[in-house]
Amino acid sequence: MRDSTGRLLLDHGGIWLLELNKFHADAVHTEQERWLKFFTEGERLDPDALPTWMHTDEMRQAMSTLKAFSDKDRAYHAYQARQNYLREQRSIQRHLQELKTETEQQRIALEQAQAERERAQAEKERAQAETEQERAAKEAALAEIARLKAQLHDQGRMDSMPD
Repeated sequence: MRDSTGRLLLDHGGIWLLELNKFHADAVHTEQERWLKFFTEGERLDPDALPTWMHTDEMRQAMSTLKAFSDKDRAYHAYQARQNYLREQRSIQRHLQELKTETEQQRIALEQAQAERERAQAEKERAQAETEQERAAKEAALAEIARLKAQLHDQGRMDSMPD
């Protein structure tokens, strides 16, 4: 690869554009095919049982780099899964706390309503007792009036009787 003045950009290496989905080869005959096969099948290879076309220093190093990237990727996903788990746990705990608070508020409201019903019942019973006392007092007063009238009547009869 050369620049506009004709000088080499790189002594070793180059820039390649590859269409991996168009590469289909069963056997590897060139270094370029080795790399193409690695790019297409590398993630499915078992690092402990590499095929013969991978038995070069460069391919072992490429496999090691791929494994390091895969390990980092797995570690990242494990980290993300852990963070998601912790977020879900906090969300569940917050929801449980809200439910507990709501339940406690409902319990307090029920206790207050029960106390109010009991107070109203006691007030009703007190009012009924007062009404009963007033009725009994009224009956006693009427009985006393009747007794006094009878006494007056008896006394009036006695006064009208000749001695």
